[in-house]
Amino acid sequence: VLTVMFADVRGFTTISEGLDPNVLREYINLYLTAMSENIRGNRGTLDKYIGDCVMAFWGAPVVLPDHASRAVASALLMQETAHALSAGFIARGWPPLNIGIGLNTGEMRVGDMGSKIRRAYTVMGDAVNLASRLEAITKVYGVGIVVGAATRLAAPEFAYRELDCVRVKGKNEPVPIFQPLVLDAELTQEQRVKLAQWHQALGLVRSQEWDQAEPIIRKLQEGNPDEALYKEYLKRIARYREHSPGTDWDGVTVFETKDGA
Repeated sequence: VLTVMFADVRGFTTISEGLDPNVLREYINLYLTAMSENIRGNRGTLDKYIGDCVMAFWGAPVVLPDHASRAVASALLMQETAHALSAGFIARGWPPLNIGIGLNTGEMRVGDMGSKIRRAYTVMGDAVNLASRLEAITKVYGVGIVVGAATRLAAPEFAYRELDCVRVKGKNEPVPIFQPLVLDAELTQEQRVKLAQWHQALGLVRSQEWDQAEPIIRKLQEGNPDEALYKEYLKRIARYREHSPGTDWDGVTVFETKDGA
């Protein structure tokens, strides 16, 4: 049982089109170096770079009982680092940097894998595939990090906002997904109140209580009008009012493609 991460640059194709190849090389090298340092600094194992994507895992080859906690802490640090990098990039006239991170904890195969021609130390399994899907759907909810339920359970010292229950492409079973915020001890009373209100609204949406859920979400939106999650759920409520999901709806959001469309 390990925790695996996928981190990807948002809009990298557009960034690539707008930069000279030599500048793009420097852009991506600065990004990859900073992310790698955050991962290695918390005893993560760098698996590979897949273009602008970083794959890493915690718990092997050195056993780490707190691998999930280390992975979540690394993800939060990586978002802070990316924000700082982005400010520097903008100052140089480069495109801003935004990243999405998916984390999942579960049983997976770890070791040297590949072909007779080339092998690499890596992880493989359903839990790994889910982490990749979670990274892809961060943009649907407008959040920087999405983790699976097993990661949340294995790293309880953090505060989480539940985002949805989803059925991603390639999986039959629905999975709850969460956004880690900060260490639970660092959560302010105001944040706790808003988090409780959000979870109340989410429960009302799943119960198809649109008229009760909408005003709660709109009130939350007043305090943060740019919050993409609130916009997403208000759009869903409008859509559900027009096209009811039916009395047998289980509250699960189904994604037909790998990138969350």
